[in-house]
Amino acid sequence: MPPPDAAARAAILRLHLRGKPVEDLDFESVAKKAEGFSGADLKAVIDVTVENKLREAMKTGIPGPIRTKDLTACMTSQKPTTREWFATAKNYALYSNQGGAYDDILKYLKL
Repeated sequence: MPPPDAAARAAILRLHLRGKPVEDLDFESVAKKAEGFSGADLKAVIDVTVENKLREAMKTGIPGPIRTKDLTACMTSQKPTTREWFATAKNYALYSNQGGAYDDILKYLKL
């Protein structure tokens, strides 16, 4: 299964941010910048962002909502795990594809 497309990433972000304080959050913009991120990767970005906002609130005494810039800043340190997985899968697909078990991966990778 390939990583989620931009629309699916936006939906995943909305799901995981439901009930959390957000303001000026452009889900589509964040989703576009999260190319290659899996659902679990996006959840990790949200978790780290929430931790950062809590830490900031403890320092300042002022709780703040999650904004687009908070998520995109966090994505610079959180890298998508799918790249490493696809690198490994590519090797299996190229060298151990008896019976066509990895044909879908080859098709996705356009090999």
